[in-house]
Amino acid sequence: MTLDELAAALGEPPVPDGTWEREFGYVSAAALRRRMPPEDLAGRVRGIDGVVSVEVRRNGFLRIVVDDPFELVEAAPVPYEPSWPDFPRTWDNPGFVVRYARARACAVLRWAADLGVPRSQAGVPGDPAHRQVLRVLAELPGRRGSRDPGWEAYLPRLALAYHDAHERAPAVPVGDEAPGPEHAARVRVADVVRIVLPGPDRL
Repeated sequence: MTLDELAAALGEPPVPDGTWEREFGYVSAAALRRRMPPEDLAGRVRGIDGVVSVEVRRNGFLRIVVDDPFELVEAAPVPYEPSWPDFPRTWDNPGFVVRYARARACAVLRWAADLGVPRSQAGVPGDPAHRQVLRVLAELPGRRGSRDPGWEAYLPRLALAYHDAHERAPAVPVGDEAPGPEHAARVRVADVVRIVLPGPDRL
């Protein structure tokens, strides 16, 4: 399932909903805007591979839960070149926060390759911190289509979410820990962050 496939069924892209700590949810007001019975539209969406459930709410909105949100995130560089200075390299400088997050994501990919993290086993991460990164990434398609995407506020927020995930739930094995599917899922998140955020591969 891709975002284009889901958007085609709805007539518009859905909007990410909730914290994503337990499930990957979206909401859509497409039935109201298209003036069609919500149940009819829900039936179309339920038939899409990768859709776990579709709930018709009292207000006519649809709430859609998917099993793997990665294909709904557009993994492409943000079309914005920030003018933040490189120095000072402190957490008060959004330029440092964003560049350091990208450098960390790039480092994770290098370490994962060296340590034999099984990328072919990558699913979705189970830890709340990496799921929060996915939740922020899920805003990308909507922001790309907006007249006022707010990249200056969005990029540091994504970077800070990734820093938190990087420190709370390492993407590569620690000590004598064996690499496994959860590491692969976290590396998968790092790969998207690397693509989206502007900055160097190393600091």
